[in-house]
Amino acid sequence: MTTPAEYALRLKAELVASPIVTVFTVVEERVWRDRGYIRIRMTLANGDFVEAAEYFILEGDECVTHRYRYQWMDSKRQELHKRWDNVEHYPGLPNFPHHVHVGREESVEPDKRLSIIQLLDVLDGKIPKGEQE
Repeated sequence: MTTPAEYALRLKAELVASPIVTVFTVVEERVWRDRGYIRIRMTLANGDFVEAAEYFILEGDECVTHRYRYQWMDSKRQELHKRWDNVEHYPGLPNFPHHVHVGREESVEPDKRLSIIQLLDVLDGKIPKGEQE
């Protein structure tokens, strides 16, 4: 069984070990017996900025992401690359409420539920290898 405290610890360990994360700050972290919330700001190896917030709940033996918002921007925090979230704004999309804003707020595509750990894998595949140290 993974407790919410163990999940939060694993998440921070993944950030430390990630080759694409150069710096991260835990802005807020709250962990209870059956749920938790974490908000993180990170700088990627290519200089881009990511703000990630995840609310997770213990279901059975594991923690499951319930509410999330991950925003990936350029290094100046002016241009949106992508923002993943599951706010219930687009009921007509497949996989509702999971969606991603691509390039700008109005450009919305269906997506799947993501955890911060899964987000790191997605970002690792998006940053050109020459831009990683």
